[in-house]
Amino acid sequence: MYPEEMVKPMRAELSDAGFQDLYNALEVENALKTEGTTLVVINSVCGCAARNARPGAKMSLDGAKKPDHLVTVFAGVDKDAVDAARQHMFPFPPSSPSMALFKNGELVHMLERHHIEGRPAEMIAENLKDAYAEFC
Repeated sequence: MYPEEMVKPMRAELSDAGFQDLYNALEVENALKTEGTTLVVINSVCGCAARNARPGAKMSLDGAKKPDHLVTVFAGVDKDAVDAARQHMFPFPPSSPSMALFKNGELVHMLERHHIEGRPAEMIAENLKDAYAEFC
């Protein structure tokens, strides 16, 4: 478990952009029950991938189409929330950071760590925007 002081600025990067922080399994379950589209970001301290994941997620929101709901859980900190989110991302293996788009509770698009690591934030954002164009 990472100390909250360490993750606070990384958490704020998304919450300041309108993402709701989820801290437990019940909050995740309730978020995924909502009607419409929901982007779930599994945030991470990993510098090699998360440093572009957070900006990519934020940049993806500047288009005409975007998810109805934005939520995030933090790997290595919010264990119950992350485990609950990952259960809904099956059959994809656990990875962080990662991003999943749900429509009416059903997984419709997934960005695993290997889709994020080594890619610029702009490319991550474009991938998400393509998914928004199709599902939002």
